[in-house]
Amino acid sequence: MLVRLLYASRAVETLSPEVIEDILASSRKGNPASGITGLLCHSGDIFMQVLEGGRDAVGALYNRIARDPRHRDVIVLHYEEITERRFAGWTMGQVNLNRVNPSILLKYSERPVLDPYAVSGQVSMALLEELIATASILSRPC
Repeated sequence: MLVRLLYASRAVETLSPEVIEDILASSRKGNPASGITGLLCHSGDIFMQVLEGGRDAVGALYNRIARDPRHRDVIVLHYEEITERRFAGWTMGQVNLNRVNPSILLKYSERPVLDPYAVSGQVSMALLEELIATASILSRPC
């Protein structure tokens, strides 16, 4: 059974380019063996990540992330059973929202900043769909 899980968290430490690249490298290394695909968005100290794959694998990864001391305020924004993947092209795609046109963020929130804690999970998923449509995703595909 395939599922999609969207969560948000805040970084405990400053998100340097090296920290982001370390997270992505770890995901690209471990996700294929687990059958997990997805997308990581970040801006300031906020992460928003969507994970797709088998229910057990996604649940195990989310639980590991929730226990990771580098994250705080970890919260599930959206969870659903799916018939097909939307993010199948990336072992872990990346969007640095500091480099995205602010009007895309403003379309989905009160201010042109990433704040998944202030909007619904449905709105956050719509933002991710827009980022796919506008080719804002960076990273090597699967």
